[in-house]
Amino acid sequence: EMCIRDRVSTQSTGCLLLIVERQMRASTIIFAFLISSIALVTAEVYFAETFDKNWESRWVKAYPKKAENADGEWGWSAGKFYNDAVKDKGLQTTQDAKFYTISAEFPKEFSNKGKELIVQYTIKFEQNIDCGGGYLKLYPASLDQENMNSESEYNIMFGPDICGSSTRKVHVIFSHNGKNHLVKKEIRPETDEFTHLYRLVVKPDNTYEVYIDGTKKESGSLEEDWDILPPKQIKDPNAHKPSDWVDEKEIPDPEDKKPEGWDDIPAEIPDPEATKPDDWDEDLDGEWEAPQIPNPEYKGVWKAKQIPNPAYKGEWVHPLIDNPDYQPNSNLYAYDSFKYVGIDVWQVKSGTIFDNILVTDSEKEADKWLKEWEVQKEGEKKAYDEHKEEERKKAEAEKETKEADEEAETEDDKDEL
Repeated sequence: EMCIRDRVSTQSTGCLLLIVERQMRASTIIFAFLISSIALVTAEVYFAETFDKNWESRWVKAYPKKAENADGEWGWSAGKFYNDAVKDKGLQTTQDAKFYTISAEFPKEFSNKGKELIVQYTIKFEQNIDCGGGYLKLYPASLDQENMNSESEYNIMFGPDICGSSTRKVHVIFSHNGKNHLVKKEIRPETDEFTHLYRLVVKPDNTYEVYIDGTKKESGSLEEDWDILPPKQIKDPNAHKPSDWVDEKEIPDPEDKKPEGWDDIPAEIPDPEATKPDDWDEDLDGEWEAPQIPNPEYKGVWKAKQIPNPAYKGEWVHPLIDNPDYQPNSNLYAYDSFKYVGIDVWQVKSGTIFDNILVTDSEKEADKWLKEWEVQKEGEKKAYDEHKEEERKKAEAEKETKEADEEAETEDDKDEL
């Protein structure tokens, strides 16, 4: 505009640079728009389940413990306290000390090769869980839903597992070549009575992230944090510690001498405060001897003091060599077939609610569900406080009634007397 307004030749250097800059800006904006449009088109939601009233038409129950009468029945409930009585309904375990096995099929089979995989769901341990699982499993197309059991082959297992104070972890397990590999890091779950949102992100660069309630709890490399591949290096089988290697840091001081009379001090001595019982009969009981007590003067077995070993060479380190069995794998993250999601858990105390299961490659979609959980969380906390207050009042009323009945019973007894 300046060039035209001031009638400056467009052939001047300043105007040329200005025109080029504007063209580049316009190109950048168009390119960014195209990229975002492509992302919107290619982003996919493979599975989304919020458990409406028709949930049973989409889920297949299995009874692998039927012979032992150990399969639990699923309920559909929002629990004792909730933000929304309808929207917060999910799958709930209803019987104590039972196995729970159920699965749902994705609308279509997919592979996560070349794409992010996001697995997200909410779980509520309303029963204040003592021992039980709360994880999901993603299965390939080979799953037999009606005969699903704990031995059914799966691709990924993700979610909390709690049993007492000794087992409190978030499982992230990847199956490769028929073997299940557990994450080597400790990821702590939430253990209270509220609904929490768990998210696993598996990326095509062989990295992962674990989030709880929108906060990143762990991340890293699939190769480093799992023993899926053989180690890059191993101890050299041909290397051995030299026979003359000295690895004792300290030795007894050859100049140190045991004090005279050290060994003359007994470990125990007769108790000086003990007295012979009045009824002691030496003819029958033998000669009386005072019981032995630890000698306060006894210093133990003498040992020479330790001094630095002048011949010490340090701790011998076994040399490493490249592992001939190691082969890098850029596709550790990838599976050819995802077709089902399932729950396969044991619970001592029932009451857990599974809900809002999402399998997608879209972080934007996962974040949208996260925001909905944040709204749920606020309302649920308020409902929880009201629920606890009602329980307190109920318990107080029952106590007063019991005390009144006992008092009346006492008065009746007095009247009878």
